[in-house]
Amino acid sequence: MARKISPRDPRAVYRRRVVAARRFAIGTKCICGESRPEALVPGTKPTICYRCYRKSRQQKTRDDHHVFGRSNSPFTMSVPINDHRASLSTSQYDWPRKTLENRERSPSLAGAAFIRGFADIVVYLIDEFLLPVAEMLEVLDPILERKLGEKYWKKTKLKAFEQKSH
Repeated sequence: MARKISPRDPRAVYRRRVVAARRFAIGTKCICGESRPEALVPGTKPTICYRCYRKSRQQKTRDDHHVFGRSNSPFTMSVPINDHRASLSTSQYDWPRKTLENRERSPSLAGAAFIRGFADIVVYLIDEFLLPVAEMLEVLDPILERKLGEKYWKKTKLKAFEQKSH
């Protein structure tokens, strides 16, 4: 489950999730396994996610995400379409509307958007790249222990990474 920054308005987040989920039956997912309602294309039979939908039409499967909100910066980051729709954009929906829209081009609100956008991206990158590596290493450790014996690292270059006793 993706981690998110605590929402400003938990009721609004809940409401958005319920509305998105109502479009599909419980447990609905794409053939690729995608099940986040925001990433599924409404009205498709069988249900398909935006990535598979675009792939079937030979279109790009990545979007340019406006990290700080389109009104605050032209900077974009290429991200997978399903993550854009179901994670990054939904995080921005929880920003104060005035910050996200910044109609008057306030530098204070732009600064707030930079902080919020950076925080959202850091959480996304941690979820997508760092935590899966930690999980893989936790699976790998007992495999190495079985193959190489207890304290296997002492016999390899991994010894340099051994935890020092206090």
